[in-house]
Amino acid sequence: MAAVEISLLTAFWLVSLSLVMVPGADWAYAIAAGLRARAIAPAVTGMLLGYLAITLVVATGIGALVASVPAILTVLTVVGAGYLLWLGGNILARPSALTVADEEVANTSLKWSIRGFATSGLNPKALLLFLALLPQFTNRNGAWPISEQIGAMGIVHIVNCAVVYTLVGVGSKIVLRTRPTVARLVSQISGAAMIVIAVLLLLEQSLAFKR
Repeated sequence: MAAVEISLLTAFWLVSLSLVMVPGADWAYAIAAGLRARAIAPAVTGMLLGYLAITLVVATGIGALVASVPAILTVLTVVGAGYLLWLGGNILARPSALTVADEEVANTSLKWSIRGFATSGLNPKALLLFLALLPQFTNRNGAWPISEQIGAMGIVHIVNCAVVYTLVGVGSKIVLRTRPTVARLVSQISGAAMIVIAVLLLLEQSLAFKR
């Protein structure tokens, strides 16, 4: 790989890491997973697959097509926000416990993965961020095609997400294991955060529609 491509990839890694470190819906979901037995791995895996899907969409050029059609973005925003409302409401209604029966783990792991995928993969903000950010770190004269450069940056972002979200989930589990009352409160806060993010998405979309 050319030196210029390595420098661009390094620069993107720093930007990606700074973005991943900002708490949002992904953090809230990782915390919620940390308060469930054996839920961290499937939850984080689901979120990573969501970002992989977004990376593929952007790398193949489909993302630019989607972004050029406001109606598609509107649908994505409404669906994504609706999902966060539903997920946050469920977490508020049934705050996470620190133990789950072993027979329930196998049945819920897939659900945690699917929900994780939806949390990141249905996030229109993530798609728009990738569309705006990734091309700035590509080199048209580089040894790799643009699509492969975008794919490499997507992998870098996924690795950052894997490390940070796993630490968030494990950290919440360790810190709150002996504090059931606090764990319940943190779980409720995570659910409330998802609802707030969903409402902000809908409000932003509503304001954009009025313009």
